[in-house]
Amino acid sequence: MSSSSKALGWLADVEHLPSPNFDERPDLNDIDLLVIHNISLPPGEFEKQYILDLFTNQLDPAVHPYFQNIYNMQVSAHFLIDREGLVTQLVNTFDRAWHAGQSCFAGRERCNDFSIGIALIGSDDSEFSPVQYQSLAALTRTIQQLHPAISNDRITGHSDIAAGRKTDPGPYFNWSQYKELIAGTDK
Repeated sequence: MSSSSKALGWLADVEHLPSPNFDERPDLNDIDLLVIHNISLPPGEFEKQYILDLFTNQLDPAVHPYFQNIYNMQVSAHFLIDREGLVTQLVNTFDRAWHAGQSCFAGRERCNDFSIGIALIGSDDSEFSPVQYQSLAALTRTIQQLHPAISNDRITGHSDIAAGRKTDPGPYFNWSQYKELIAGTDK
């Protein structure tokens, strides 16, 4: 793939904050899964800057006791959607972000190799904002245009690919509402 073609993996009309936590995919033609996550830092608090700091290896362990356990983790998602629906892209969609960890989807392990990760600022025990769903649906449609192998049945939660290890996007994530918005049938 040429560098100009790969540049398409940086979406227009979203904020860009490149993360160092990525590498090359084994096969650029094998991007066919979208994984939905939630994240809050500290847990239960919706502070966007701390999440961005984590994803860019800038998290200060002195700010909160919880950060002492995670500040040196090298993790990322391709996209982060904040509570106001603003989208920040951290990794080119043609690169492998480090969001899924040990994972399996439809018998295939190492989901980072073939997936795109979207993290919503939120938690397992709170509802997501309506504007987050709207932004997520619009972002999903854009990603599906760029990576057409990601059909609606190839969208899953982190908990579904890392069962027993992860719980996000959690019980408050409204899959029906999200799917209706993707299809353009939500009123």
